[in-house]
Amino acid sequence: MEFFTEGIALKVSGQVDVRTIAELREAVYAHLASHPGDLVLDLSGVESVDLAALRMIAVASRLAVRQGRRLVVHGCPPMVRRLLHLSHLRGLVAVDGPDVPAR
Repeated sequence: MEFFTEGIALKVSGQVDVRTIAELREAVYAHLASHPGDLVLDLSGVESVDLAALRMIAVASRLAVRQGRRLVVHGCPPMVRRLLHLSHLRGLVAVDGPDVPAR
């Protein structure tokens, strides 16, 4: 997994799973701590994601909301949308673009 900051966006690529959650969590929380306003989590370069990673994103989203901000997932691949829908985490994570789960 790789990531870099571009303005308010944190761009993530590669595999996002239980092995990389700690690294992603640290990057997301550091970004929230150092940038005022909303955070865009760009997943357009993500090859795969697991449920543990999506749960971490949902927790970070709740933290942002408690701070009066939002974490918005951008470039969400169809497999991520489907997993969010199937896991019932879709209501906890703001996703830009069409709100239709992939089939």
